[in-house]
Amino acid sequence: MKPRVLVLRAAGINCDVETAFAFELHGARATRVHVNELLAGRTQLADFDLLAIPGGFSYGDDIAGGKVLAVELLYHLKDELLALVERGGLVLGICNGCQVLVKTGLLPGISAPIGIQEVTLTDNVSNKYEDRWIHLASVSDRNVFLKAGERLALPMANGEGRYVPLDEATHRRVVEGGHVAFRYVTAEGGRPGYPENPSGSIDDVAGLVDQSGRVLGLMPHPERALFGLHHPDWTGRTSSAHEAGPDEGDGARLFRNAVEHLKG
Repeated sequence: MKPRVLVLRAAGINCDVETAFAFELHGARATRVHVNELLAGRTQLADFDLLAIPGGFSYGDDIAGGKVLAVELLYHLKDELLALVERGGLVLGICNGCQVLVKTGLLPGISAPIGIQEVTLTDNVSNKYEDRWIHLASVSDRNVFLKAGERLALPMANGEGRYVPLDEATHRRVVEGGHVAFRYVTAEGGRPGYPENPSGSIDDVAGLVDQSGRVLGLMPHPERALFGLHHPDWTGRTSSAHEAGPDEGDGARLFRNAVEHLKG
């Protein structure tokens, strides 16, 4: 059977169609579900294998990016979220979805119980909305969505993407525990400055993964890089210079790997 993916909708989320398409393209059955359907019990998270929280501006990013939706999920669907992960399901948060997972405490997940926020994603150092293509390096051995050592070119678009830990000790636990999933890098794989690290994230962190390796959040948008034609330099890209083939965008790997993992 095809893995069942719930793509969450809420006021202000605007990448749900693209995210659902990405999973369908790689062999899953994706259903776009409004959060109110879950809160009312008309749709059960227990019926799905993967929860995807797409990008956008949920609830207008009132208070802070992803905060309102995070509170809604935390106080109404906490047990269902934990049950999904405990039974081997996956959770993917992209951009605003990553902000949501961080603000529920699901990521980086170095403390228990859920609900303790250890890091945040806040205003970019540039104090403006950043919209550009960047390069990422996958750096965690536990991430089931992508192997360590892989590199990707993806677009990012956010105003609150800067990773900031509670303190140095917290960041040390994040790093030593393998919770950094992605870092911004230069095109050659080196340490970036601005604009290669467009948000000014501490330690160039662009994505986080939990202890299980099955909850992933990243600020760039893999669903906007499914095909080679999506890249602005698609005519100059070659399969020898990039791990993806000429017809496949780098973002496709995350969705394909997630579906294959669920299929076992």
